[in-house]
Amino acid sequence: MKPDIPGSLWERPDTIAALRARDIGRLFHLLRQYAGLSQTIIGSHTNLSQGKVSDIMNGRQKVVVFEVIERIANGLSMPDPARMALGLAPRNVTALLIPRKDDAQGFAPQQAASSVEVVRASDEGESVRRRQFVGLTGAALFNAVIGRGPVGQDPQEGSSGVEDLAAVLAEPAPALLSEAPDIAALAGAVVAAKEAYQACHYTEVLALLPPLLRTLRIAPSVMDGDQRRGVHALSAEAHHVAASILLKQDDKGLAWLAADRSVQAAHASESPLMIASSARIITHALMDGTHHRAAYTNAATTAERMAATFTQPTPNDLSVYGSLLLRGAIAAAQHGNRATTAELLDEADQAGQRLGHEGNHMWTAFGPGNVLCHRVNIALSMGDAGTAIEAARRIDIDSLPINERKATLLLDTSRAFLIWGKHEQALHVLRAAGQIAPEEITGRPATLRLVRDLIETAPISTRRETREYAETLGVTP
Repeated sequence: MKPDIPGSLWERPDTIAALRARDIGRLFHLLRQYAGLSQTIIGSHTNLSQGKVSDIMNGRQKVVVFEVIERIANGLSMPDPARMALGLAPRNVTALLIPRKDDAQGFAPQQAASSVEVVRASDEGESVRRRQFVGLTGAALFNAVIGRGPVGQDPQEGSSGVEDLAAVLAEPAPALLSEAPDIAALAGAVVAAKEAYQACHYTEVLALLPPLLRTLRIAPSVMDGDQRRGVHALSAEAHHVAASILLKQDDKGLAWLAADRSVQAAHASESPLMIASSARIITHALMDGTHHRAAYTNAATTAERMAATFTQPTPNDLSVYGSLLLRGAIAAAQHGNRATTAELLDEADQAGQRLGHEGNHMWTAFGPGNVLCHRVNIALSMGDAGTAIEAARRIDIDSLPINERKATLLLDTSRAFLIWGKHEQALHVLRAAGQIAPEEITGRPATLRLVRDLIETAPISTRRETREYAETLGVTP
């Protein structure tokens, strides 16, 4: 049950000022003053203890991390303007993406389905809509969300995380531990890294991984039995994250090393499910190295072995199995093998239907919607932009369980619009992806290349807007 908060509260100048300054303590005071919410009630809705709420209200805790801000916004059912003042994406992102000429504001939130649907609007009201969109997602919002320095900052300043990760992956075996580490703490650290990655908080992931990988590498030497196998499973997961983020950075060499470590640890864990899960990252690394036939063969063979053992598959089984098939389908599409692509996609779709929901079992984000997301990507890789956009329109983006998947879908859709020659829609969808996952835009070479492609091909009607947006990211032609 959501708290009873007067709508006028979110429109008060002092509330707006508190939101823009991210002064959560002041916001809590306003909620108590105008909505009658006690510290206990505020805490119950924002998943904070009463003591934590008290500390924030009384200034004993001044820094509130981004994840807590998001939790507060969700718990208090903040309207979209309040969320965006905090630097959060609106709840209904696609309300920003469906222009309608008879809407004085340029958008039609009452008609906004949770699908990626950007349609060409008439020229009437176009300049008003463009100014409003820039106002929502310009440099100030991006800087507030990702906390980056001014445009022109040396890009090498942000590379220390990858360098630290490289050092850990390449260093000789560290000294042995004198005692066994706390397995629960290690498991919690792996979960934190996985969650940060799926939330697209890549800077945080790069900070978490080096000490975690170093400990996981030597922990098995002071353990045995089930504990040793459990630590190997954690190592497989952590190295999977490392390989994934390195692939996003286009660092193929280090990604291969991390992927290989993941597979080795998975086999040491003696868990068939973990072995199959780590085969996904090897498939991804093979594909990223343009070894597409080897990639889809690896994925299909591993999935076939899994299926042979199925009697009553669990959600974990179906999710890993389906994810392998999807990864293989993408590799087959990039190899130009349409028959294999269709076969793997159909089998993945059957697994998604058997699962019956959008889940995140074994950190796969697998479900029927994820299968559709891969259909978008595959249509795009085959050069069929129209089919990609039609598939995207069938997806309930709000049902996708992780931000990384949502952002990837939007970026694929933006690329499809660009191929189709619809630059305005491509730019608007790209902006939406940036609101959901800023580091997917600012921290990935592939996405920055998409921004440059937009700059270079933008027609006169969208050239200025495209250049202004690119400047907020520090991107030049």
